[in-house]
Amino acid sequence: MSIKIDTLLAQGGNGSDDTKTGAVVSPLYFSTAYRHPGLGESSGFDYARLKTPTRKILEDQLADLEQGVQGFATSSGMAAIDLVFATLIKNGDHFITSDDLYGGTYRYFDAIVEQTGVSYDVWNGANNISKLIKSNTKLVWLETPSNPTMKTTDIQILSNQIKKINPNILIAVDNTFLTPIFQQPLKIGADIVVHSATKYLGGHNDILAGAVIVDSNDLAEKFENSLITRGQVLDSFSSWLLLRSLKTLHLRMQRHHENGQYLAEKLACIAGVEKVLYAGIGGMLSFYLSDRYSVDAFLQHLKISSFAESLGGPETLITIPAIQTHHDMTQEQRERLGITEHLIRVSAGLEDKEDLLADLKQAIGGAKI
Repeated sequence: MSIKIDTLLAQGGNGSDDTKTGAVVSPLYFSTAYRHPGLGESSGFDYARLKTPTRKILEDQLADLEQGVQGFATSSGMAAIDLVFATLIKNGDHFITSDDLYGGTYRYFDAIVEQTGVSYDVWNGANNISKLIKSNTKLVWLETPSNPTMKTTDIQILSNQIKKINPNILIAVDNTFLTPIFQQPLKIGADIVVHSATKYLGGHNDILAGAVIVDSNDLAEKFENSLITRGQVLDSFSSWLLLRSLKTLHLRMQRHHENGQYLAEKLACIAGVEKVLYAGIGGMLSFYLSDRYSVDAFLQHLKISSFAESLGGPETLITIPAIQTHHDMTQEQRERLGITEHLIRVSAGLEDKEDLLADLKQAIGGAKI
């Protein structure tokens, strides 16, 4: 029978050990080597870089959640990005990316361009993307909502436009901010979904992981061969922790959304806040602090929220993208995107929303110059 995503999450891994113990919770297999029944025979597991029972359960779960054919669990979010580009983009190829991205993604793009004959163009989300497509374009990379200015892209409309021009161009979507709870890109035109699973999927600020999910058997075979060769796999313990965390993803995301929406609405009315950026869904938002206020003083006055990189955990985190996540970009690039030194990104956690608002409000009030 067809079951909904909340049930998939809560039941994740249940029944995976039925033939042995009947354990409701998935077992954790630490072994890196597995005995062969005989010459030329395999239990399905040979060596941990190739496949482990724990990681397989996780990867099956990831595929189910994003409604893909196969999932791949990697050692970090950046490893997930590298898996996509190492598998699909070769010397002489061209790709297109949306303009507002996690700074580390741009750093990676610039590195592969410098090291190879690969080239890329940046799409601002408003102009006709067809003008950027070339005969050697292989991939379009999107973040929606974007990091850190929360720009959104209609994946379905964009996919239709691109596939009409060249059906072989693949569309990859970084779904870290919304997760499959609020957005399932493979259902609306994407070919590949990527997550920094360190963030909402892990959800507790204690796992470093990435995920890639694909929508075709052909892509699955390519990615599996590439991952085995490159070895960026997620270890068994982190896989087990991520499986545990996914069981409450639907509950956590609802609270993140409630808090994010509440803060976006209320912050817009607070003196010292010039503008709030929010996609209307999820727990991520940004706001511009007036230049009559000190960002450093604001950070020093925080009592509940923490000034730290990352996002998606139970604790509310405050990030200054111009100084932290996007510092490798040139000042000209940052200014063009609106990533000023007064742009503050908020990952709304699971605390009481009124406590969060009161903390931000008093921190802003204490930052006036």
